[in-house]
Amino acid sequence: MKFLLAALLLLSMPANAQDAAISQPSHAIALHGTPKYEAGFDHLDYANPNAPKGGTLKMGVVGSFDSLNPFIVKGTPAAGMNFLRSGFVYQSLMQNTWDEPFTLYGILAENIQVSPDRDWVVFNLRPEAKWADGKPVTAEDVVWTFNTLMEKGQPFFKAYYNDVKSVTAETERRVKFEFNVKGNAELPLIVAEIAILPKHFWANREFDKTSLEAPLGSGPYKVGSVEAGRSVEYVRDPNWWGKDLPFFKGFYNFDTVQYDYYRDANVALEAFLAHEYDVNIENTAKLWESAYNVPALGDGRLIKEEIENARPAGMQGFAYNIRRDVFKDEAVREALNYAFDFEWSNKQFAYGAYVRTDSYYENSELASQGLPQGDELALLQRLKAQHPDYISDSVFDTTYTNPKTDGSGNARQNLRKAMKILDDAGWTLGDDGIRSKDGIRLEFEIIDSNPQFERWVLPFIKNLERIGAKANFRVVDSAQYQNRMNDFDYDLTIAAFGQSNSPGNEQRDFWGSEKAQMQGSRNYIGITNPAIDQIIEELIVTTSREDLITHIRALDRILLAEHFVIPMWHFNKWRIAYWENIARPETLADMSPLISDTWWSSDAGNAK
Repeated sequence: MKFLLAALLLLSMPANAQDAAISQPSHAIALHGTPKYEAGFDHLDYANPNAPKGGTLKMGVVGSFDSLNPFIVKGTPAAGMNFLRSGFVYQSLMQNTWDEPFTLYGILAENIQVSPDRDWVVFNLRPEAKWADGKPVTAEDVVWTFNTLMEKGQPFFKAYYNDVKSVTAETERRVKFEFNVKGNAELPLIVAEIAILPKHFWANREFDKTSLEAPLGSGPYKVGSVEAGRSVEYVRDPNWWGKDLPFFKGFYNFDTVQYDYYRDANVALEAFLAHEYDVNIENTAKLWESAYNVPALGDGRLIKEEIENARPAGMQGFAYNIRRDVFKDEAVREALNYAFDFEWSNKQFAYGAYVRTDSYYENSELASQGLPQGDELALLQRLKAQHPDYISDSVFDTTYTNPKTDGSGNARQNLRKAMKILDDAGWTLGDDGIRSKDGIRLEFEIIDSNPQFERWVLPFIKNLERIGAKANFRVVDSAQYQNRMNDFDYDLTIAAFGQSNSPGNEQRDFWGSEKAQMQGSRNYIGITNPAIDQIIEELIVTTSREDLITHIRALDRILLAEHFVIPMWHFNKWRIAYWENIARPETLADMSPLISDTWWSSDAGNAK
């Protein structure tokens, strides 16, 4: 009888009260486990709450831009314009910390409520949250943002929010997301990361068109001066509604943040060393060792640091476009890896600083190791039984390792191995020195937008010639490169597949079959594999950290076994050089240095 009365009481409640009865509001949500920072926390550990405000931060960017709209496929957005998570101009419902695997804290949303089955989530907006024009951020803005991004935004959004059934404004400050599925632990968190847009601002504007008009946001900065393709400036709003939130204590310290664009990386570095901008993260080992030896380094005006991080390295490599006939043959993909002499190139071009990447989830506990065992083995065996043609036998009996050389530049043994693989697969050498099979020539183009890779690529091309493959390297400007990537108009490219400590729904966009032909998706390779699709869908609904790791390691093995990329390298440190007018927190976050977010101008005063 008590149970019946309780059930009747629950049914008689209004919808909002029913939600509250089964899910209490919380200031934060963790994918697995509990949030690090309890309600009422003072500030984040990697921010200095006493950092002074003021001054200007100048940053350098290589490339160009033609849009201030980062949410659509068209155009190249300016640096600083985030399309996901809180940033300079836009804020999201919640924001992740950078010292936890995947935990979000309320920003536009004061709190979050999640159903026990995780088939809906409710966000209660802060009454003080305002747009830069003073109007309140409302639940209608959230609904409009979601629907617009799904209809007119990048394909990424459709992949990321595929399981959202509906979004409803229940009151002016209460918005509810309902899902098509139950048990997707990540889905409440990823909808919380949507950068919210003002419905009233876009009422008389075309959302799916590129524009250099300063957008209206709810963030700490407004867009200042803009010179298309040359520079963009963000000016701190002293009346920003969120400046006193504990999450942002010690954040957004510069009055102005300016990004200056350079067409060439060498010119950009010269500009930095002439103090045309303030901070540079160096990604080239050779330049780090040789180019920064200037008088300013000796007298302390220029500071140069290597700072260890715990950021997953993901995968950077030569990525095959397997939509191309020449790369549909796995034997070709495997053989070409033997022509890349990483050990010699690492010595010649990087002072031996880099480590060859052996996993799509490198530098993290997510990377596959040894042979599969326990739960991981059981998972792979089940998938193999269901999809026998889509999981290689090598997944079970071979630990993936990249070919190695002695670094002398003599890679004959590896090249012989490559030629044997091609011979066995029926790729015969023609009179012109180029192999072919069934009328398809082993000939292709490698494209990238960064000329710095040329010194790595040219020796690779020489080795390819020796095994009967003809390749050329073409550097295109950043806009053309982005267009070609969006259209999958390339044979081979240098791609990076960045990963977090808690992979989930975004894996659909990297490897999902549905995205293989969707313009603008990040399935650059063109993977269509039902076993991979299934493991991603299971990954998304994992209920523990251990189960998540099991699925990611299994996915890693399948990807590696298919030889979809020729892995390049990683480096588990940040190389950061900065001028003495810029200061940083003593402790940096594990996952990002957050230069524009948590650093400050030393000219603005001394932080305690």
